Amino acid sequence: LLKVLLLHFSLMVVVFSSIVLLFFEFVLPIMTKHGQFMTVPDLKGIHVDALDELLTQRNLCFKITEDTAYSPVYPPSVVLEQYPKPGARVKEGRRTYITLNATQPPEVSMPNLVDGSIRNAQVLLKSRGLAPGTIKYVPDIAKNAVLAQQYKGQPIAPGTRIAQGSPIDLVVGAGLGKQLVAVPDVAGMTLEDAELFLLDAGVRLGNVIYKRVDSLSAGTTFRQVPSAGTQARLGELIDLWVVEAKQEEPTIEPDTPILQEH
Repeated sequence: LLKVLLLHFSLMVVVFSSIVLLFFEFVLPIMTKHGQFMTVPDLKGIHVDALDELLTQRNLCFKITEDTAYSPVYPPSVVLEQYPKPGARVKEGRRTYITLNATQPPEVSMPNLVDGSIRNAQVLLKSRGLAPGTIKYVPDIAKNAVLAQQYKGQPIAPGTRIAQGSPIDLVVGAGLGKQLVAVPDVAGMTLEDAELFLLDAGVRLGNVIYKRVDSLSAGTTFRQVPSAGTQARLGELIDLWVVEAKQEEPTIEPDTPILQEH
């Protein structure tokens, strides 16, 4: 009798072990879509109306955040930001959070740039979300000082409400001496620092060309035309070459439940 009981117990253990093995090897992976990852596409610049079809094809879904953002470079209702970021590897059904470009640009207060340096004007404009426009140099004892601020060819008073992204033109003193300046060396600087350094020298940032250079840090300048030390006219544009950032490795996002929205 004991042998029979032991035999039955052994059979039950084998059957139970087989069921557990089958569950974890076959059933559970199907239920959780184990090992099935999707690559999150780059959605920036895509209109919200096209998102549903695009993400559904990849078994993904999206949710529009309540955050507000605006860029004059993109039309209204297109994606400006997303999370997870492009290239991330996620499970099927993963929700992608997106921020859309506002239909109307928010208004900001025009700062007072007059009597300040052109460097300070550049920093203030960017901090308010305004775009640097043209710079006109005129003979004046106050070299590199802002003499006037204009919008669409007309003076604009400090405190005036203006759409974010609007270009602001500046009239800047050129000094009373020669109208030629030495082009500074900006190699190794970040693009932002290089732009301000060029303005201090009386020249301006022109085209920016990005190029992969493995031996240099991403985001730094490594070439300029005209070259450093040459003579340039006041306000002349200086083209810069900047080290392109290396493409990041895809990241694996944490598992999330499959969602039935959008």
